Amino acid sequence: MAVEPLSQKEIEERLAELPGWSVDGDRLARSYRLGSHFAATAMVVHIAQVQEELNHHSDLTLGYNTVSLTVNTHSVGGAVTELDFALARRVEDLAPGHGAH
Repeated sequence: MAVEPLSQKEIEERLAELPGWSVDGDRLARSYRLGSHFAATAMVVHIAQVQEELNHHSDLTLGYNTVSLTVNTHSVGGAVTELDFALARRVEDLAPGHGAH
């Protein structure tokens, strides 16, 4: 299946289903606050596992009690695609289990 860049309208429609996510330049972006550094680290490891399963990787930043990620699809020139939203949805699903908000 070929991956195609999403239109601005498609991106906006998908963002409406993912509160907290936004477009930052040409990337989807989200930051989470957690209860401790250890909880944030555990969430990063969990996100890394999901990224390996999807074979699609974001840029992850671990702070003291924060996790931030940005993602786009390099194979289509750095545009936002359905792959990016698939990863965002998976991260949203796992975040509450880590106490992220």
